[in-house]
Amino acid sequence: MQWYLVAALLTVLTSSQGVLTTLSQSNGHYKYDYATVPFLAEVFKLAVSSLLLWKECQKSPPPKMTTEWKTVALFPIPSIIYLIHNNVQFATLTYVDTSTYQIMGNLKIVTTGILFRMFLGRRLSSLQWMAIVLLAVGTTTSQVRGCGEASCDSLFSAPIHGYMLGVLSACLSALAGIYTEFLMKKNNDSLYWQNIQLYTFGTIFNMARLLLDDFRGGFENGPWWQRIFNGYTITTWLVVLNLGSTGLLVSWLMKHADNIVKVYSTSMAMLLTMILSLFLFNFKPTLQLFLGIIICMMSLHMYFAPPNMLLDIPLTVKSSDEEKLLEVSVDRRPHS
Repeated sequence: MQWYLVAALLTVLTSSQGVLTTLSQSNGHYKYDYATVPFLAEVFKLAVSSLLLWKECQKSPPPKMTTEWKTVALFPIPSIIYLIHNNVQFATLTYVDTSTYQIMGNLKIVTTGILFRMFLGRRLSSLQWMAIVLLAVGTTTSQVRGCGEASCDSLFSAPIHGYMLGVLSACLSALAGIYTEFLMKKNNDSLYWQNIQLYTFGTIFNMARLLLDDFRGGFENGPWWQRIFNGYTITTWLVVLNLGSTGLLVSWLMKHADNIVKVYSTSMAMLLTMILSLFLFNFKPTLQLFLGIIICMMSLHMYFAPPNMLLDIPLTVKSSDEEKLLEVSVDRRPHS
């Protein structure tokens, strides 16, 4: 399967994620425990990966599976980074408003490119660096509201702690993605075996989070496993399947493509979500949204287009120069 087909599917699924989550609400509230959704998504990913690995093991030769403890012990680290990242997110939102946080979140586009170069040693051309910066500018532009609104003033009125935590959140998000790519490409193990290791620890960490919530609430509503499906509707299950399928596609891209492709997919998904909101939730289009879409399209073309499509250099220049040099060399031959 070509990576761009997977990236396009990831864009569609990610964009529908926010729409489905909004539709799963009832009168602006969740009737279900939203903390159970990531847990069930991890279980779904674990089950699918186990089934695909079992099918792969029926073939000959069997897939490669490294079971050394030193290698397996590396797989909880992404879950730990995401756990820290989630707590930093909540801390950031105590200092800045939601719109400022969303705009600051676009820093992860640039930090992903920097860590991509530092930790994975992948070189990017100057045009690709410009494309990454343009992508961050485009997504930010699409989220900025009109300067006549109060939110425009609040963008630069948050305390310094909020901005520092926002930068830390962007770095942690990028680090988790870069480290996951490192794990996936560290050896030639089966993708499904690597997924099983990732999602096993992901399931454990999400289960621990549910238990912690119960302890904090004094088990007022009973243990989480007794109310895990309370309030679930068809839309809620679609949210779970969407989140699980998105995770599987991301792991495939980490194995066969890279983090930059994932960043472009999720960024384009954000713009697609805004466009869908125009029709589903009476979201009013803004000039900033259209400008952001144009900038992001330019960035996409700059990063992935072949160099000969970006640099308009006529191919006949070199041959004509060679002909002129040849003529000069012939005229300058000594006459007998």
